[in-house]
Amino acid sequence: MTEQDHQARMERLKASVDRRIEAAQEEKGLLIVYTGAGKGKTTAALGMAMRGVGHGMKVAVVQFIKGAIDTAEERVLKGFDEQVTFLRMGEGYTWETQDRERDKQCAQEAWKAVVGFLQDPEYGMVILDELNIAITHDYVSLDQVLADINARPLMMHVVITGRGAKDELIEAADLVSEMKMIKHPFRKGIKAQKGIEF
Repeated sequence: MTEQDHQARMERLKASVDRRIEAAQEEKGLLIVYTGAGKGKTTAALGMAMRGVGHGMKVAVVQFIKGAIDTAEERVLKGFDEQVTFLRMGEGYTWETQDRERDKQCAQEAWKAVVGFLQDPEYGMVILDELNIAITHDYVSLDQVLADINARPLMMHVVITGRGAKDELIEAADLVSEMKMIKHPFRKGIKAQKGIEF
């Protein structure tokens, strides 16, 4: 490709992007879903929490399922005392707890806390980590989740993580990213590393 061809191609691309930017005038809180079997769903969501904090937003993070393990992200985010509420409300991965009724009770208690955040217009972002797992195991009702999310304040962003997002949630979302695993060090017998997994 010649320099002239490249320049012409970039001019066409810029014109196309500029048209889309001009057409995108609506502003509203987004429903964002990070799903898939690959690593990075929680990491992406907590990165959005940091971005929200940087813009002065009040952020709530509620972790379903996870809860037994202290994480560096939680320690960092809790340092933004006035801006971030971080709740670990699970008792560990389902294969560890092996107590469906207890897991269901924890998830339903977590959802009650979430509803409080979803109804509070002071929060600009609510992150629901591993909620998809709680929905998949029928610990919380997808219909109730969607109804409560749809009733939130107009400008509130909601971010949901966890593999196995239901089709109805994907349909309702404004942005969905699927993390796909191609390689993972655990499959080679490498243990979880500080700064990578926790």
